[in-house]
Amino acid sequence: MGEMINVDGTEFWVERRGRGPDVLLVAGLSDPAEAWQSQLDGLSDRYRVTAFDNRGAGRTPLPEEPLSVPMMADDAAALLRALQVPAAHVAGFSGGSLIAQELALNHPGLVRSLVLMSTWARLDAYVRSMMGFWHWMAERAPSERAMLEAFFLWIYTPRAHADGTVDQIIEEALAFPHPQSVEAFQRQLAPFRTHDTLDRLAEITAPTLVLAGELDIAAPPRLGRAVAEGIPGAVFEVLPGEAHQPFQEVPDLFNARVDAFWREVEAQG
Repeated sequence: MGEMINVDGTEFWVERRGRGPDVLLVAGLSDPAEAWQSQLDGLSDRYRVTAFDNRGAGRTPLPEEPLSVPMMADDAAALLRALQVPAAHVAGFSGGSLIAQELALNHPGLVRSLVLMSTWARLDAYVRSMMGFWHWMAERAPSERAMLEAFFLWIYTPRAHADGTVDQIIEEALAFPHPQSVEAFQRQLAPFRTHDTLDRLAEITAPTLVLAGELDIAAPPRLGRAVAEGIPGAVFEVLPGEAHQPFQEVPDLFNARVDAFWREVEAQG
């Protein structure tokens, strides 16, 4: 079970599991902490795993002022300090990977290592247009179910659509008692769409693993490769046959890869 934690006057929903080296999981657009369930369950035998709801997702309120990626990175930093975590292995997915980039740039002492899944540093015209479509799709879709059915075409593999995985995820999302509003979806999406750290990536000093799904439409491997090329010493890997959210579709594979990376970092001292 999680709990609400007051961080600089804002109540954030936080879930923590296990003991060992600290890991902070940063979710992407719309996703609450529950998106990381397979990591909370599968990695907590070796790590102290923390997941939380970003502003405007799940149980954490949307602020009155505009959201920005640096603001959300400052939230993550303040949360780590509130939890008395001196430094953590930080894993961010999609929009959460952008937050993780800013966290490493603006609060480097808190970041032991970085895992950037389905990431980008600067969108190209194709993906920027795609996200523009998501913005108005959220308010024009005839129902929440229709919105999810359409949105998930960009998110999950054809395999997951065929074998019933996506249907199950949709049912779970519809049953979730803290759904994200259209306004919150659009206000989270806006800063992710305009995010640009391409010219600052060389300032990241944390050991970094960049992962991309071969079939990812929402954050194509070409964007992740550009991130890895910009960060000194970063390792770039493409997961064959996977799409935007392999940490959900193939959690054992994802967990094993990040565990191996974190073990390498820990061994280097």
